[in-house]
Amino acid sequence: MRRQVRGRTVAVVLAVVAAATLAISSSARARTRAHRGETAKKSDAAAVKYRAVLLMDAASGAVLSEENGHLQWPPASMTKMMLMLIASERVRDGAAKWEEPITTSRWASKMGGSQVYLKEGEVFTLAEMMQAVIIHSANDASMAVAEHIAGSGEAFVDLMNERARQLALADTTYQTPHGLPPAQGQKPDITSAHDLAVLARELMKYPEVMKWAGTKEAPFRNGAMILRNTNHLVRNTSWVDGLKTGYYREAGFCVTATATRNDMKLIAVVLGSTHKRDSFAEAAKLLNKGFSNYKVIYAVKKGDVVANDVPVQRGKPKFVRLVAGDNVALVAEKTAKRSFQLELALTGQLAAPLVAQSKVGEVIVKEDGKEVGRVPALTFEAVEKAGGLLERFF
Repeated sequence: MRRQVRGRTVAVVLAVVAAATLAISSSARARTRAHRGETAKKSDAAAVKYRAVLLMDAASGAVLSEENGHLQWPPASMTKMMLMLIASERVRDGAAKWEEPITTSRWASKMGGSQVYLKEGEVFTLAEMMQAVIIHSANDASMAVAEHIAGSGEAFVDLMNERARQLALADTTYQTPHGLPPAQGQKPDITSAHDLAVLARELMKYPEVMKWAGTKEAPFRNGAMILRNTNHLVRNTSWVDGLKTGYYREAGFCVTATATRNDMKLIAVVLGSTHKRDSFAEAAKLLNKGFSNYKVIYAVKKGDVVANDVPVQRGKPKFVRLVAGDNVALVAEKTAKRSFQLELALTGQLAAPLVAQSKVGEVIVKEDGKEVGRVPALTFEAVEKAGGLLERFF
């Protein structure tokens, strides 16, 4: 009987303990859920959509809107934009070719973060390496290109900083060719939304760069790997055509985006977003705002007649028409009314013979007395040299 009583007693005690444990566990789970909710709220409260933003007209370089445009901030992988420019300029100047081979060094093969898993001794062309850099943001390919051009990563960083000075990027100092976060005791790469927009404007001059920057995906290593563009705006829209993204924890999510609509080219830069979606959303918002509120105004168009009767010494005929050799296009608010003045600056007295499309000076475009652009002044037609005295007289 005692055993039964004890058994029942024990059973009751165990049941009570189990119930208490269940209650404690439920209470603990509730507290955990509440804590997680508070943490999420605090996290959302601490989240920032951006630290700096800027919208620039690519044609003129005019800043259309900005917030903290010159705030110095780590660009993360957008550091590679300077590497992209230097490599493109070398090809333009004939110092390099897209087809030339690049051999991966041991150090380049050890780069972490985003990569295409280059092996020491592996060889790819400069074009293939640059596709890995631009589309996939590959750090190993970036180092391989830097070492190929300058001999070492450190020497290439010197080239980067020199080019930054030439472009008057006053907010910018480079420490690496790739933009990886600094190790302990090292300094980060630093730039600003303004400087990145200026750099993007330079990069837009190179068709190869823009072709790769606008590529959604491409095969690499004979198709064994697919390079997927890190720029979601390029992947998910038809009108964003570049350019580069960047991220590490301290830098946040960053993007430099380029887009074209109706002859208008815009550059949007977003720095320091807590969430990736915000960086792309803010860039898209900037670009859409620009296209909605601004229009392209042509102060002068290529081929426009700028002078009808410029005298030509010993010419047949004695006068020639001059035309603008290029466009002077400006972006203005859609409601704005603009007035421009054209001035003709000749290199000297024109003398026959002249072939058609000869540059004989410049067309200077001014607004309220301030120069806003200039283009070559070209002869519209050929002018022969007059013959004898009688022919010249008539």
